[in-house]
Amino acid sequence: MRVLIQRVTEASVAVNNTVIGEIGPGLMLLVCAMQGDGEAEADKLAAKIAKLRIFRDEEGRMNRSLLDVKGSALVVSQFTLAADTSRGNRPGFSTAAPPDEGERLYEYFARALMEQGIPVATGRFGADMAVSLVNDGPVTIWMES
Repeated sequence: MRVLIQRVTEASVAVNNTVIGEIGPGLMLLVCAMQGDGEAEADKLAAKIAKLRIFRDEEGRMNRSLLDVKGSALVVSQFTLAADTSRGNRPGFSTAAPPDEGERLYEYFARALMEQGIPVATGRFGADMAVSLVNDGPVTIWMES
């Protein structure tokens, strides 16, 4: 799995101009299941992200986790994270999990994050979504299983 993590002060996702998920301070997580991924990868990433120390402490250092700051996560499916741009000018996406498996793992990842004690809002798999966020820092981190 691939996850693009952004520390945010707020984030939302809309479908057809209707907000379907929103959070205050926390993490915006763009998630892509890759071919060969399974629940073990989703569990590992969810546990790591919940404990990832990327929030400021009293001294301004990145030393607190999402759990420590009692933040939320907005989890949005993003199959384009599988883009292969090594040849030509048109990205290929053949390394992404097939849609049925991608959706199952996306939903599983969101539940696994909830099981870590994180409040989670989500987008809609396969929908044309408009994502809005205020990146805090900015802090943006790429993570793969």
